[in-house]
Amino acid sequence: MKQQRNRWIAAALACGLLLAGCGTADSGQDSTGVTQSGSAAAAAEPVSREIFAMDTYMTVTAYGEPAQEAVDAAVSEIRRLDALLSIGESGSEISMLNDSGTARVSDDTGVMIDKALELYRDTGGAFDLTILPLMETWGFTDEAYRVPSEEELKTVLQKIGADQLTWDKDSGTIALGEGQKMDLGGIAKGYTSSRIMEIFEQYGVTSGMVSLGGNVHLLGTKPDGTAWRVGIQDPENSAGMLGVLETQDCAVITSGGYERYFEQDGKRYHHILDPTTGKPADSGITSVTIVSEDGTLADGLSTALFVMGVEKASDYWKQHADTFDAVIVAEDGMIYATDGIVDSLSCETDVTVIRQDGS
Repeated sequence: MKQQRNRWIAAALACGLLLAGCGTADSGQDSTGVTQSGSAAAAAEPVSREIFAMDTYMTVTAYGEPAQEAVDAAVSEIRRLDALLSIGESGSEISMLNDSGTARVSDDTGVMIDKALELYRDTGGAFDLTILPLMETWGFTDEAYRVPSEEELKTVLQKIGADQLTWDKDSGTIALGEGQKMDLGGIAKGYTSSRIMEIFEQYGVTSGMVSLGGNVHLLGTKPDGTAWRVGIQDPENSAGMLGVLETQDCAVITSGGYERYFEQDGKRYHHILDPTTGKPADSGITSVTIVSEDGTLADGLSTALFVMGVEKASDYWKQHADTFDAVIVAEDGMIYATDGIVDSLSCETDVTVIRQDGS
């Protein structure tokens, strides 16, 4: 199991570097993998720090005179939020809530609970912040991987469902249902990246980025004024990319079955669980990339749309096209992209466009 964990950590780090940018033959490249023109590279040296938090490797990068202070503040914020939200630390707010069943939570946790419950309702339960008992049952929290019996899953599923908890937004008090446990890990990295963008702006940074285990959030453009180039990983090849997205001022967050999994009796079981079946989502999708100005939303939707499958995910986007765009990779190799970003996406293979009008 230790070897599996080491492979996952290495893959997470590699994914973060891939997503940070894509080099070209005539451009310089800094340590984060972000490309910039030769003149801009000389004029704007990046300040970058790496940190291991939230069970993944992260890189924070900013440009300009206030960059050092901004990056230091961002790293401090990552550590603060990690200590607040970790399910593996007994003193964290989430762990204490899970132990007691009820708690008055901080403003940050309250914001994430609000967003998680909104996503639960909007996605028909495809995103569920009470999924933790299932994750524990499959061994994804402690790497004691196992395939539970149907009877065991049936019992655990009784504890799943955000509609069982009680949330008093005014007082910031939450009460879990019987046997329930909460995990905000499905949106924590997205929330964290959005907080980092806010910190950058407070310090006057106008060009920066953060890579959190493959999730990327971008502030402004590159220092030379051009769009950032974000590589989208090939789910079948950890060292390859399906395409490159040119974008700015947004989060680009991917969820895939290749990120964390185990194999038993020749079958692969990934960590993205379907809250209705209790099993790894069998939706015909291998990865979902969400592009949105809202990192918290992008993080949650990358999981939810994976669970939904291509058809339901497409329908969901058509109803919420003003808040996000998506690139969906299916098990049969088909690549789907919503028409809000298809013109900014470069792929070597054909892309099927998802349009609001259905054409």
